[in-house]
Amino acid sequence: MTNDVTGTELIPAPGSISWNQPGYGRLDEETRLEAGPGTEGVARWLRATVGAATGYPFPEGGDFAYRMALGIDPQLPAEGYRVVIDGADHLIQGGSAAGVFWGAQTFRQLLGPEAFRRAPLDPDRDWDLPEITVEDGPRFAWRGLMLDVARHFMPKDGVLRYLDLMAAHKLNVLHFHLTDDQGWRIEITRYPRLTGIGSWRARTKFGHRASPLWEEKPHGGYYTKDDIREIVAYAAERHITVVPEIDIPGHSQAAIAAYPELGNTDVIDTTSLTVWDTWGINKNVLAPTDNTLRFYEGVFEEVLELFPSPFVHIGGDECAKDQWRESATAQARIRELGLADEDELQSWFVRHFDNWLTARGRRLIGWDEILEGGLAPGAAVSSWRGYAGGITAARAGHDVVMCPEQQVYLDHRQDGGPDEPVPIGYVRTLEDVFRFEPVPPELTPDEARHVLGTQANVWTEVMEDPARVDYQTFPRLAAFAEVAWSRLPEPAERDFADFERRMTAHYPRLDALGVGYRPPSGPRPWQRRPGVLGRPIEGAPPNV
Repeated sequence: MTNDVTGTELIPAPGSISWNQPGYGRLDEETRLEAGPGTEGVARWLRATVGAATGYPFPEGGDFAYRMALGIDPQLPAEGYRVVIDGADHLIQGGSAAGVFWGAQTFRQLLGPEAFRRAPLDPDRDWDLPEITVEDGPRFAWRGLMLDVARHFMPKDGVLRYLDLMAAHKLNVLHFHLTDDQGWRIEITRYPRLTGIGSWRARTKFGHRASPLWEEKPHGGYYTKDDIREIVAYAAERHITVVPEIDIPGHSQAAIAAYPELGNTDVIDTTSLTVWDTWGINKNVLAPTDNTLRFYEGVFEEVLELFPSPFVHIGGDECAKDQWRESATAQARIRELGLADEDELQSWFVRHFDNWLTARGRRLIGWDEILEGGLAPGAAVSSWRGYAGGITAARAGHDVVMCPEQQVYLDHRQDGGPDEPVPIGYVRTLEDVFRFEPVPPELTPDEARHVLGTQANVWTEVMEDPARVDYQTFPRLAAFAEVAWSRLPEPAERDFADFERRMTAHYPRLDALGVGYRPPSGPRPWQRRPGVLGRPIEGAPPNV
């Protein structure tokens, strides 16, 4: 990266910035906006956001002094862009519409934090832009955020807001964790009890599962099919892919509560189960029966109709085997298939849906436990327990998304101080996330090509409302976005002081967007949760 321009403070850091001449261009109420073929969606976005903040209409034509011109330059990488502020001309070019859109994010940052508001603060202010050229493009194709809406439901408007926040940071994959023991969040027409029963619980554990506190009121919600269509379309306008996750065969008590026949009925009375109200690894898992397979094929048929993503996430993590060991039905299936044990039974379950999705032109992705027992060639792995799963997958020729819990689980606490709310896990500071490296040095260059990218994961057990999600996610997501987008030096060589300097300009942008981030000085009084038990882990996380 080269940057000989002070005062730009862009996040993520671009590939290069240079002065065209020492001066400033300008936007005014007569600035026209010319959208070349394929960039019409970016023009709509600019009018809706920068137009709202400035109060300017940005007409398409007219003989005005200033103009913004959007265009596709096939010589640029697909997501690469070039922003040129040169006198009266403001050019945003990209290798595709996505590249132009990422260039528009940089253009907005150059205008200052008031460009992130929804109405003009001062109708008479001047909107100046440094006369510079920015050339840029991403390191990784998969720059993701995993949002857990199963443990605590996030209403649709909150999801749309997070898509805007992702776009502002040039993130392009929303991994949408829609089902778990604590709630089922997506309408499935043929199985109405999944939302009628599975989408709400009577009460909720407050804090870590060892906490004595309960929130004694119902919690729930789900997205209708039209909600999902809107979320997917809104994301697509921002060049974000939504990858749905339907978690199987573990993390399934909400589904079993709705349809008890899905559980291990020869071990427990599944009709007595309700949607789970606490946290941890649940022993109530799906039964490995043909009925269960047909049920979830029906679920996935409707999921595929809603999500055009080439990837579909099936979870596959933390599947307790206790009930399968006790179940005559499960043991009979093990013998019938000639399997060695319950671990191989889970692999059979995963491979069934691997083949099922492949036959329909989609690719299965799952947490790294799915490696145990082998995968079809097109399957991909989310490496969460550390780097090891990702290394194993890449060496076996599988694509990988790196998201090790020790580095980029944003539910983990940001500081070791006593005021940190509901402290979970290892301390992962802003600087720790900034120094995260997604590609482990053990991989050869050929193996490293299987690392599609990286994502930060936001698990919401102890995030009871959107304000808590904001606090845990920001400002660390800004550091993560730079790791995912920018071609940074080795972790020890990264200039965190420069990143902090740029963050002083970025915090006002987050303020303008209404983000309740953790201030550098520590939590504000209303961000604390005194007396709510967490589960802090002391020391540095293991590098596994």
